[in-house]
Amino acid sequence: MKLGAFLRSTVAAICILGVATPTVSISAAPRHVSKSAQHKPAPRKAAAPVAAAGLQVRIAQAPDFTRLEFPGSRGMQARREGTAVVLRFPRDANPNLSSLNVGPPRWVKGAQARHVGGVVEIVVALSDDADFRAGNADGDDFINLFARQAAAPAPAPVAAVVPNRPNPMPAGGVVPVKFDKVSGQVQLSFDWANPAGAAVFRRGEAVWVVFDAPARLDIGKLPASTPQYRNIQVFKGSDYAALRISTPQGAPFYAEGVGSNWTIALGAGSQDSPDLVRVARDDNASPATLTATVAGTTRIVWVGDPAVGDRIAVATALAPSKGLPSRRDYVEMALLQSATGLAVESYSGDLQMTADGDIVRIGRPKGLLLSSTSSGQAQADAGAGAPQAMSMPALIDPEHWSKTGSGGFMARYDALLGAVPAAGGADGKGDDTAARMALARFLVGSNLSFEAIGVLNAAGRAHQTLMGEGEFRGLRGVAKVMARRYAEAETDFASPVLNDDPSAAMWRGYIASKTGQWADANQRFADGARALNMFPALWQARFLGAQAEAAVGVGAPETAVRLVNQALKLPNIPVEDQLELRLTLAKAFEAKNDSRALPVFQAIARSGIDRLAAPATLHAIQLRLAKNQISADIAAKGLDALRFRWRGDGVELDTIRALGQLQIRQGRYREALEVLRSASNVQSDQPQAVALRNDLNTTFRTLFLDGLADGMQPIQAVGLFYDFQDLTPIGADGDQMVRNLVRRLVDVDLLEEAAKLLKYQVDNRLNGVPKAQIATDLAWIYLMDRKPESALDTINATRTTILPPALNAERRLATARALMGLGRYDAALEVIESDKSRDAEDVRAEIAWKQHTWPQAGALYERALADRWKTPGILSPADESKLLRSAVAFSLADDDASLGRLRQRYGGFVEGARNPDGLRVALAGADPGTLSSTDFSRVTADNEAFNGWVAKMKDRFRAQASRKPA
Repeated sequence: MKLGAFLRSTVAAICILGVATPTVSISAAPRHVSKSAQHKPAPRKAAAPVAAAGLQVRIAQAPDFTRLEFPGSRGMQARREGTAVVLRFPRDANPNLSSLNVGPPRWVKGAQARHVGGVVEIVVALSDDADFRAGNADGDDFINLFARQAAAPAPAPVAAVVPNRPNPMPAGGVVPVKFDKVSGQVQLSFDWANPAGAAVFRRGEAVWVVFDAPARLDIGKLPASTPQYRNIQVFKGSDYAALRISTPQGAPFYAEGVGSNWTIALGAGSQDSPDLVRVARDDNASPATLTATVAGTTRIVWVGDPAVGDRIAVATALAPSKGLPSRRDYVEMALLQSATGLAVESYSGDLQMTADGDIVRIGRPKGLLLSSTSSGQAQADAGAGAPQAMSMPALIDPEHWSKTGSGGFMARYDALLGAVPAAGGADGKGDDTAARMALARFLVGSNLSFEAIGVLNAAGRAHQTLMGEGEFRGLRGVAKVMARRYAEAETDFASPVLNDDPSAAMWRGYIASKTGQWADANQRFADGARALNMFPALWQARFLGAQAEAAVGVGAPETAVRLVNQALKLPNIPVEDQLELRLTLAKAFEAKNDSRALPVFQAIARSGIDRLAAPATLHAIQLRLAKNQISADIAAKGLDALRFRWRGDGVELDTIRALGQLQIRQGRYREALEVLRSASNVQSDQPQAVALRNDLNTTFRTLFLDGLADGMQPIQAVGLFYDFQDLTPIGADGDQMVRNLVRRLVDVDLLEEAAKLLKYQVDNRLNGVPKAQIATDLAWIYLMDRKPESALDTINATRTTILPPALNAERRLATARALMGLGRYDAALEVIESDKSRDAEDVRAEIAWKQHTWPQAGALYERALADRWKTPGILSPADESKLLRSAVAFSLADDDASLGRLRQRYGGFVEGARNPDGLRVALAGADPGTLSSTDFSRVTADNEAFNGWVAKMKDRFRAQASRKPA
C-alpha cells in the first residue's frame, strides 16, 4: 500500500516525518519505517476522541497542518463566520466534541454543535492566524487547518511555456461555443484563431474546460440543460477562459483537438482514450517534488472554483489529448482525472506548480510529503524485485512481472514461493498476503493463468478480507479470463469494489464480447475507455479486437474496421493476434458485403492456427455457397468435416448450426435434426447454444406443425416424430402436431400407429380438459380399429368433473358405441337416452339393427335420411348405407308400405350408387324369389354401415387437423 493512501484511509500522521497519530480508529500501521523517520522528533500525541453517536470525529496533527476528519460522512459544507468555520452536515447527529474543547489541537480554540433545520452544524472556533481547506477523500469529509499565508499579491500571469506561439485569440476576443448531439453524446466545439492549449478535467460533479487564452466563451446558443449536463458556467481570468459544466457523477467525458479546434464530448462514446500523462517522484530534486510529462504544455494557470472557494492549478497543453484516467490523491494535494492537460487540487496554501518545456513540476517550499523510495516495505519489495501492484486494480504489467533474472524461471518461482511461508513466520500467524500477491502477479505475467488462479484461491481462503480488495478481485478475474473461464471471471469483476474502476470495465467488456453479449460489451468498453492506454500494447490490441467484434455483432461494421485498424498500428503485436484481428476485419467486410472478405477468410483458413482457421473456414464455405461458387453438397461435406476438426467453443456450435440449416434446405430432415441435437446440450452457457436449440425446436415445429413433413411417407414421418418426440412443445402447438400426424395415419388406415401417438400424449404429457379431449380421439380410433374394450377403458380412465358440454356429449357417444361393440346394447341406449342428436340416432338405429328389431331399425334409418330424397345427386357412403339398411329392415319386417315409400323416393338414386345391385335387391322387398344367397349377403353385411361410419370419422380427424390452435 502506498504511504499516501495509508495516511488518507486511517487519517494517521505521517510516521516517517514525525506526524502525530490519534489513538483511535487506526486500522493498520506501516510494517517498516524509514531510517530518516526514526531520527525525527517524536510527534505530539493528539487527544483521543470518544466515539460520538452517529458522527465520529478524528483528529490528526502534523507540523504545519491539523486535520479533522468525519468517517462515513459525505456532503459536508464548510463556510466562514468571522474567526470560526461552520461545518454543516446533511443529517442530524450528536457528535462528541470533547477532544476539541478539552485539549484542542493547533489552530483550534474550541467547538460546539448546534441543530438547525433537522441537521447538525459544528462551529469550530479558530485562532486568529488560521485558515482552512475542506474536502472529501476516500468517502470521508475532512477539513485541514493551517497558518494563514501572509497577504501577498496575486501571482502574476505565468508566461507562456511554448515560445513564439501564434496567438490563439480570435478577432474580437469572442469564441462561440457550438453545440451538437451525436449518438447520445453532447459535443461542444471551440474554434480558435490558432492552436490553443486546453485542460479538461473533472472535480466532483463538474467537468472543467480551461483554455490558455482570456477570450470570452459565448454559450448563448447552448441549451440550458440536457441529460448530459445540468448547467454551464463561464469564467474568465487574466490568462485563461473556462467553463464549469455540472454533469452526472462519473459520466464519461472526452477531449479531442485538431488544429485550432477543440471538441469536448459528454457521455459514453467511441472516442479514443488520451495519451497517458506519467507522474513520478523527481529523485534529483530537493525538497521532494513530483514531475509530470505533459507534452505541449503551454501555460500554468490558477482557476478559482466558486463551489469550493479555493483555486485549482491547471497545466494546459496543445493537441493531441493527454491526461490522467483517474484521480490520484496525495497527502497535500490531488491530481484530478483529466481528458487532456493536468489539474491539481491543493490541500495546503503554498503549493507550487511550474512548467519547463513538457515537464510540469509540483511541490512546496519545504517539499511534498512523499514516501521515500528507500523506506518501508517498498524498499524490501524493490530490493527483492517482487512484482509490484499497478495504479488500478485490474491493470497488468506482463513485461515486468514476468522477469526472472539471471537464475531463470525456476529460481525466480522458488524464491517467490518460498517468500510466502517466510512472511507467515514460524507460527504461521504473520501477514503473507503481500508475498502471495507477488507470486500471483509473477504467474499472471508469465501467462500461467491456471497456476495463478490456484495461488489466489488459496490466498482468499487464508485471508477472507482479500475478497473485498480490488487488486485481488481484479488479478483473479484477469487470470480467469486468460484461462477462458469467462463466467467465473465475470463474478470477480462484478464485485462492488470494482464497480467504478475503468480498468475492470475493460475486462468486463472483453468478457461480454467473448460470450456474445454484444450490446453489453460496447457499453462496458465505453465505461473503461480512459484506461485503455494504461494496458500493455498486446492487451490494448485484444481489447480493441473484442470491441470490434462486438461492433460487428450490433451491426456497426464501419466502427469495427476503425477499431481493428487502430489495433493493428500498435507495436509488437504477435502474428497470431494480428491474424485474429484480421479475422474480425473480414467479418466486418462480410457484414458490409465487401468482396475483400472471402480472400481474407481463405488466407486465414490456411494459416495452420486451428482456433483461427476453423471460423475462417466456416465463413469461407458460407460465402462461397452464397456466391454459388460451390454446390450445397460440397458445402455440407465441408461443414461436416469441420465440425469434427474443431471442438469445444462457439465455432463448433456455429458450424453445426450452419450444417443443420443447410440440410433442412436440402430436405434431409432426419440428418438435420440429428446434427442439431448432437450439440444442443453442449456448452449451454454459450449464446450459440441458445440459437442452436431454437433452430432445433423451430425445425421440428416447421416439419410437424407447418406441414413440411407432409411430403414424407406417413410411416417415415411418424418414425421421425417418435425419434424426436422430446421436442414436442407443451400446449396447443404440441397437440396440433399430434393431430396432424394422426390425420395422416388415419388416412392410410395405420390406426394402431395413430393410437400409439395419442396414447403417449394421454399418458405422459397432458392433464385436465386437453387430456380428456385427446383421450376421446383415442377412443374413436380404437373403435375404428374394432377395439371397443380399449375405447371404453380410455374413456373411463380419463373421467373428470369439469368438461365442456360438447366434449361430454362426444364422450357419451364414444361410450355408447364401445358398449354397443361389446354387445351391451341396453347400457349403450341408457348412456344416450337424453341425447337427441343425429349421431345418437345413428347409434340407436345400429343397436336396433343388431337386435333385429326391424320395424324400429327401418324407421330410425329412414328418419336419419330425413329429406335427402329431395336433393338430387349421388348418395354419400353413409346415406347409401342407411338407405340400404332401412330397406332391408322394412323388408324383414314385412312393411310393404314403408318399403314402397322408400322405393318411390329413392328409386332414382340406384343407378348412381356405389352398390347399385345391393340397393336394387334391398328395395325389391317382397319378392324373396328374386334374392339369391349372394344378393342376401350384399344387403345384410355390417361392413357397409361400418365403412360409412369410418369414412365419417376420417372426415372428423381431417377437420380437427385443419384447425390451427388459438
